[in-house]
Amino acid sequence: MSVTIREAVPSDIGTIHAFILALADYEKLSHEVKADRASLNKYLFGPRPMAEVLIAENEGRAIGFALFFHNFSTFEGRPGLYLEDLFVVPEARGLGAGKALLSRLAQLALERDCARLEWWVLDWNEPSIAFYRSLGARPMDEWTVQRVDGDALSALASARPAR
Repeated sequence: MSVTIREAVPSDIGTIHAFILALADYEKLSHEVKADRASLNKYLFGPRPMAEVLIAENEGRAIGFALFFHNFSTFEGRPGLYLEDLFVVPEARGLGAGKALLSRLAQLALERDCARLEWWVLDWNEPSIAFYRSLGARPMDEWTVQRVDGDALSALASARPAR
């Protein structure tokens, strides 16, 4: 039984959406999912794609995915890849799909002259943290994530500069 990795195509939208819902359930964040098939199709396969997806398969069955996009490091002066989500269905864990997805992402990063591959992981997700460390990932503990969304995003967008 081997794992293969391929680029997602528009007909994978249902699978991608199902993986997102399963990941949100695992992370106890189902209440935060707003993505639907239409929005995923628009932003993954529309005229201006904002992200890409890799699908992990075993014996022709989709068992996991990685959704990623480019970012840019001003200090490096080069692009990077940001992994937004990585998920493998529980019954397929241990087959090497997670490592195969991350390996393919690393290959893409090098092919695209990216300086780095990075992602976030929830601090309680010890199995994933241990897995990432085994692959050479290192924590960026000196950084704190900041976010503006919802009403705060709208307020900031309409803010006037101080005089």
